[in-house]
Amino acid sequence: MNREHPFAQYIQILGKGKKGARSLTRKEAQAAFGMILRGEAEPMQIGAFLMLLRVKEENAEELACFIAAARTHIAAPRDIAVDLDWSSCAGKRKHLPWFVLSALLLAENGIRIFMHGTDGHKTNRIYTEHCFHALGLPVAKNWQDVSSAIDANNLCFFPLRAWGEPLQQLADLRDVLGLRSTVHTVTRMTNPLNALCSVQGIFHPPYAENCAQANYLLEQTNALTIKGDSGEFEYRPEADCKLFLVHNGERTQEAWPRFFAEKQEPETIMDAARLRHVWRGTDTDAYGEAAVIGTAALALRAMNREPNHTAAWALAEQLWQHRTRDRL
Repeated sequence: MNREHPFAQYIQILGKGKKGARSLTRKEAQAAFGMILRGEAEPMQIGAFLMLLRVKEENAEELACFIAAARTHIAAPRDIAVDLDWSSCAGKRKHLPWFVLSALLLAENGIRIFMHGTDGHKTNRIYTEHCFHALGLPVAKNWQDVSSAIDANNLCFFPLRAWGEPLQQLADLRDVLGLRSTVHTVTRMTNPLNALCSVQGIFHPPYAENCAQANYLLEQTNALTIKGDSGEFEYRPEADCKLFLVHNGERTQEAWPRFFAEKQEPETIMDAARLRHVWRGTDTDAYGEAAVIGTAALALRAMNREPNHTAAWALAEQLWQHRTRDRL
């Protein structure tokens, strides 16, 4: 007698049609994602589950429980103190990843930043790991590297494949399924070192509300989600910016104005070396510097270091003007 696979119940919940299907309860969501991460679900089941969730659109409660399951499974060390968890998965296509300089600027001023993410699946983008290597910034291979790099530099990038292989494998299914899934949001929001502040950039504006509510449900002390350039956590100087904040466990929203009134021309050559030249002051880029300052200001606001846009921008601008130019 054949027995139904234990994971089948979760596919049934999501896939019973318009009248029969429903969202997962918190207990079901955490149990289902835990089974996937432990290798207890069949590949076909995982694909069905992820695509049914995409069609239904996961809610904030489901997302929060998937993240909780990921944190439990990863079991990262708890003795690495960081101020800011910064995910980077999308890559940049039209403009350089100026947010890397924002992170460096904040790190130079005592903020301990754990940056993590993937190197992506698109050949026409430049990814954070590549930039860190190009600029001589630390890329960790293990948790001990992370600890040492943050102690020495207040900054480190740790590829997802090195600390969350099951999540990386699920994210890689994008090439098989042809679509992103909830896993890509989970990887952004895992915050494995339990930083007091977590920031996320998203590409599709409707996801911002879900992410903010998930941060709230996870009792994240401080968090910020924005529609960032190319989906990265980066201020877009040519667009108004809506902030979805969690501060001291309470949700708020803010609107920040654009820096430029009109769209700026994209980069003609995506060369990470330009980041070094702009940092050193041997080259200038009005868009890039506005993106660096704006992103640093957003991070300062996310951490609740400054009370509003004006104060956060002023501090970020001051830090930029007084940066150590020979650091890169």
